[in-house]
Amino acid sequence: MEKQTAGRDNLGNLAPKFAELNDDVLFGSVWSREDKLSLRDRSMITISALMAQGLFPQLKSHFILGKKHGITKEEAVEIVTQLAFYSGWPKAWSAFDLIKEVYGDE
Repeated sequence: MEKQTAGRDNLGNLAPKFAELNDDVLFGSVWSREDKLSLRDRSMITISALMAQGLFPQLKSHFILGKKHGITKEEAVEIVTQLAFYSGWPKAWSAFDLIKEVYGDE
């Protein structure tokens, strides 16, 4: 996995410790444990958690990351369809808009 710098890039001046924890601990130490759980699986889990909470700006970022980790458009649609029954129908509608943005007409 490539080194994550989003925390430092976006929050480095405002919240340097948070940025460090984001980049070095969450995306460094935790996400890098691919011998325990694949990046693809971690993306699916994260997408599910973010959709369940309705955290759509972060959800879009994780659809982009999930796509890089091999989640297909069809799988993203299936994840959201499954979650609609557990997380809420309106959230699914919003998530489908994000899938369209990230995957386009693939």
